[in-house]
Amino acid sequence: MKPPQSVKALEELGRVRLSANFFMRDFLYSEIGNFQRIPNIPDDPDLAIEAGSRLCEELLEPLNATFGRIAIRSAYRSARVNEFGAANKLNCARNESTFASHIWDRRDEQGRMGATACIVVPWFADRYEAGTYPWQAMAWWVHDHLPYSRMEFYPVRAAFNLNWRDRPDRIIKSYAAPAGCLTRPGMDNHGGDHSHSYQGFPARRG
Repeated sequence: MKPPQSVKALEELGRVRLSANFFMRDFLYSEIGNFQRIPNIPDDPDLAIEAGSRLCEELLEPLNATFGRIAIRSAYRSARVNEFGAANKLNCARNESTFASHIWDRRDEQGRMGATACIVVPWFADRYEAGTYPWQAMAWWVHDHLPYSRMEFYPVRAAFNLNWRDRPDRIIKSYAAPAGCLTRPGMDNHGGDHSHSYQGFPARRG
């Protein structure tokens, strides 16, 4: 597929079904792009579609099936949108470190394909805000059940970046307290069963 050069072509890209419940259009909205009038459109739609499909099929669909509807806060960013966000300190990292993350249509320096979505799981957000669970509960549930590459948690509604890559890193970090690295390969807590951290969660579905 060529990069869209018309409204009709962009509509066709938006209609691409990435998985049972998600379409490309779900991931193209950007506050930066909208406010600054910078098109948030892939330069390489085929790569973006392939990476986005894996993100949806392997990570988002099981979450949706298990916990109910999930909300997409931020997902695909064009290189132009991300570059503007990084230059203006709008919570965007530099482009090179965002390839195969929010910039779905570029491979990272290791040649890996990947895609990220920042999501809120309302089922969990309600319980997090009520003090029933800390953010680590969702982190460990995903760690034990899904083939994620990276996660980064935030304090508002326990939103988190969820990244898929074809050769995953398996790293969890947080900006919510306690901030820092929860786990990564080589840490003592990386392997094993963490189900004691998320007792009361529904069984994995999908």
